Amino acid sequence: MKPTVAVALTGASGMPYGLRLIESLIRADARIYLLYSQAAHVVAKQELDLALPPRASDAERMFSERYSAKRGQLRAFGREDWFAPVASGSNPPDAMVICPCTVGTLAAVAGGLSDTLIERAADVMLKEGRKLILVPRETPFSALHLENMLKLARAGAVILPANPGFYHHPKSVEDLVDFIVARILDHLGIQHELMRRWGEER
Repeated sequence: MKPTVAVALTGASGMPYGLRLIESLIRADARIYLLYSQAAHVVAKQELDLALPPRASDAERMFSERYSAKRGQLRAFGREDWFAPVASGSNPPDAMVICPCTVGTLAAVAGGLSDTLIERAADVMLKEGRKLILVPRETPFSALHLENMLKLARAGAVILPANPGFYHHPKSVEDLVDFIVARILDHLGIQHELMRRWGEER
């Protein structure tokens, strides 16, 4: 069976990572629960000139059409949609990725807060022992950031900073984006051909 993955977009720089992840998951026939914060609207407009719809139903339609998702393959939920499946441990997704992840969101999750659906969904993943991947895009990291990452890593989360490598000889920004998305997909156990792996013939 194909996995169900919650993807949360927050207000950190790095929106191309999140959108490429959604596209790749749809191509892999995964089911997606899409969440996004208020600040994600600002970053999407600034980085991609993309206007995220304020209504979840409109976002669901936009992303489904944009990436040719199958009917029902992608569902979007509002900031405080407490009836969303991700809000309860009785019906959690197989995994969750917060990409890009603000250090504020990271801190909230590390503190066990559940003020928004994104925070609650992440809390559910940790308490249910499901895969939670956070993709922070910040530099430099302060001691507080690092302490929060360590706390989450000890709780079972995967901290996967958006730090692309160069051994695959990237020729474009898209190649750098694919490097990070490929590592996320690897941790989700989803097959892909986004980049040549270390040691593979060129």
